[in-house]
Amino acid sequence: MLKVGLTGGIGAGKSEVSRLLVEHGAVLIDADRIAREVVAPGTAGLAAVVDAFGEGVLAEDGSLDRPKLGSIVFADAEKLAVLNSIVHPLVGARSHELEEAAAEDSVVVHDVPLLAENGLAPLYDLVIVVDASTETQLDRLVRLRGMTEEDARARMAAQATRDKRLEIADIVIDNDVPLEVLQRRVRDVWAELVRRARGASE
Repeated sequence: MLKVGLTGGIGAGKSEVSRLLVEHGAVLIDADRIAREVVAPGTAGLAAVVDAFGEGVLAEDGSLDRPKLGSIVFADAEKLAVLNSIVHPLVGARSHELEEAAAEDSVVVHDVPLLAENGLAPLYDLVIVVDASTETQLDRLVRLRGMTEEDARARMAAQATRDKRLEIADIVIDNDVPLEVLQRRVRDVWAELVRRARGASE
């Protein structure tokens, strides 16, 4: 098994890269998706979030109002740290379960937005960073996700710097490119991952 950490700044195109890797045969463990699961209605995770931030972070149907919570924590580093202390251990435990269930010869890709921020690089055999310029990230967040420029810049500022992410990269996928170029780059990276996985299992 080859354990790969995949990360990138918000708007860099990490989700597209993970989708392409899955098409090639990767087993994807998506930290964001798991983070939503562990705070679903009825979970201990959601109860802990409500204890920390109050009933105001709940939507009318009892689910977590993620935009409301986001507006609270992304502007306040201490509150973000409190949220992370609740969610990250739960995500880590579930990710480990999913990894254990994968076949022995798998390329397991952990899609982890905060890999650099939380010093998680040593957990993986190698780290892939999807990189894009600040201008590209900002454009995608405003144009494709409908964020205001102010909100987009705040989300970007809450993450590790581009340089900090690149420092931990074993492989960098430059995504300041058209989709067809990205597809070729991911195909080449996949070939390298398969080669390494075979070497690890021999």
